[in-house]
Amino acid sequence: MPAKLDPVRKELMFQLNGGNAHVPFEKVVADFPAKYRGVVPEGLPYSSWQLLEHLRMAQADMLEFCTSRKYKEKKWPDDYWPKSPAPPDARSWERSIRSVKTDRAAFIKLISDPDADLFAPIPWGDGQTLFHEACLIIDHNAYHLGEMVTVRRLLGMWPSQK
Repeated sequence: MPAKLDPVRKELMFQLNGGNAHVPFEKVVADFPAKYRGVVPEGLPYSSWQLLEHLRMAQADMLEFCTSRKYKEKKWPDDYWPKSPAPPDARSWERSIRSVKTDRAAFIKLISDPDADLFAPIPWGDGQTLFHEACLIIDHNAYHLGEMVTVRRLLGMWPSQK
């Protein structure tokens, strides 16, 4: 990574990693008991597993859109939400977490490249830019991480409730 990044790139990277007002991804998913990962709290439409997988699927899609000329638009909502409220097996939770972190790191690498024009339209898009997609990832992840905090609170698992 270049020693000196411009302020816009630095801020985007900071926000992608959790930012000021956003709870970092790592804190939200940490120490989440397996028995609660597929529980849909009363009054909410999703389990934490569904939120984690949705976040993973959407972020992966945005990264693919930014990096692949062969990008094919996915079907909403089928390709963005898991069907089951529970993970399919015991390892899926950790795999999903690793994928979110790996894709986030790949996106940060993409936007930290000083040769990457943050404001040039992505050639295969409809006017979207790397800056737009970075803001979209930041906004989308913050929203759904907030929902995961709510699920944890309703299940009595948010750290401040211990």
